[in-house]
Amino acid sequence: MSKTDQVAALTAQHVMNTYGRLPLAIVKGEGTRVWDADGNEYLDFVTGIAVNSLGHRHPRVVEAIKKAADTLLHCSNLYHIEPQARLAKALCELSGLGRAFFCNSGAEANEAAIKLARRFAKLHVDPERYEIITALGSFHGRTLATVTATGQPKYQKGFEPLPAGFVYVPLNDVAALEEAVTPRTCAIMLEPIQGEGGVHPCTAEYVQAARRLCDEHGLLLIFDEVQTGLGRTGKLFGFQHYDVQPDIITLAKALGGGVPIGAMLATERVAQGFEPGSHASTFGGNPLATGVALEVLRVLVEERLPERAEHMGRLLVSRLEALALKYPEALGGTRGRGLMIGVELKLDGTELLREAMNRGLLINVVGTNVMRLLPPLTVTEQEIDRAVRILDESLLHLVRRAASGN
Repeated sequence: MSKTDQVAALTAQHVMNTYGRLPLAIVKGEGTRVWDADGNEYLDFVTGIAVNSLGHRHPRVVEAIKKAADTLLHCSNLYHIEPQARLAKALCELSGLGRAFFCNSGAEANEAAIKLARRFAKLHVDPERYEIITALGSFHGRTLATVTATGQPKYQKGFEPLPAGFVYVPLNDVAALEEAVTPRTCAIMLEPIQGEGGVHPCTAEYVQAARRLCDEHGLLLIFDEVQTGLGRTGKLFGFQHYDVQPDIITLAKALGGGVPIGAMLATERVAQGFEPGSHASTFGGNPLATGVALEVLRVLVEERLPERAEHMGRLLVSRLEALALKYPEALGGTRGRGLMIGVELKLDGTELLREAMNRGLLINVVGTNVMRLLPPLTVTEQEIDRAVRILDESLLHLVRRAASGN
């Protein structure tokens, strides 16, 4: 039995069956490459689902982790925590928002945003306001509230009764968004680009209409930037593509470079919806997580990685569009921003994923028909070319097999 098979057997026996795992046990990473338990090397264009944006084992991230381990891993939020305060200052200055709350994941950050929006509305606007409008196809997390905010019934099945207070509208339908606003509405919550929903970007018209409606009706505009935030789309924050300023944004994934951390940022005015005792997190913002996140943020800014993501994203899209012309029976349109890219598939996405993996490339498929590519922001042109060659080989194999009827 191979080492990968041994790990898979242990997983099957002892780990809850919440993921359809691939037959791969990753044990080591370096930059854009990872290795499995049997020593096989892969290009990682999944990056832990947009988490390892600096690649694996970035030396400054490693050093920040070592420093924290040798200094102070954790202390309670009953006390002031220096790296937490410095990270909050940096995020607020870069985003234009006023205050930060720290937690451990994207779902927790979105949960905090939902709670803050409701509490702010009840305390400062109208106690009858509690509903939040979200988009069909969205994904906001796995807690009971965030899975209800998610505009995809498949994630909600079996967890009924779901919490009240969420209204869904089609993405990029301004008329439907306008119609959904009622005297009970307190906020509109959007992903600048829907990730799990198939890499669907919001249009500028839609986002600007959401901001206008919020201003007209006294609502809060929330951007879920758990996946789009921190350089992934070619700007530090996804909302910066739209010439609007949100009232609340949420972050996670790339913020810790692989160390779990989430953040919810709000304007100074909206942040007054929380006070001591209204919300908290035991591990949120501890010295380890915030110390590492502060270094990640410094690397992103100093190395101009958002700009790099924009450039490399254009390069990757051009290569993918050439593949689509070569294999029109297999690939459709390409969409996204920066290094958050989706490609419509006309063949079985699972088969393509496995073929690419067997040839040394890790990709992701959302649903069954969209290939999602999320390489590190540090990816090189040579690595992009290698990844596209592997996709080319995989597509050729699948197209020939389909033509032969096997």
